[in-house]
Amino acid sequence: MTSTPQRGERLDEQAVLLVAGLADLAVSTISSAAGTLQGLLRRADGADLARDAEQDLMSRGRLALDRYATAPSAHLEVLAQHVLARQAASGRDV
Repeated sequence: MTSTPQRGERLDEQAVLLVAGLADLAVSTISSAAGTLQGLLRRADGADLARDAEQDLMSRGRLALDRYATAPSAHLEVLAQHVLARQAASGRDV
């Protein structure tokens, strides 16, 4: 004879399932990120990749700050001006 599960038991089971699902998602996400990181570290152009990532983050930061500045500016115009300045400084196409 089986007993009918009480409401508290169902909530406990749901909580356990939710926690297990979140843990599995976290592990798979971390594993995927670690694999991607290993692939990036094996690349011969790692320094170039890091420099490009830094420039991209700085551009994003600039745009974010400009977006929330008191005087709004044309974001694409600001980005284009920074690209032109980088091109002139490096003497190459970006």
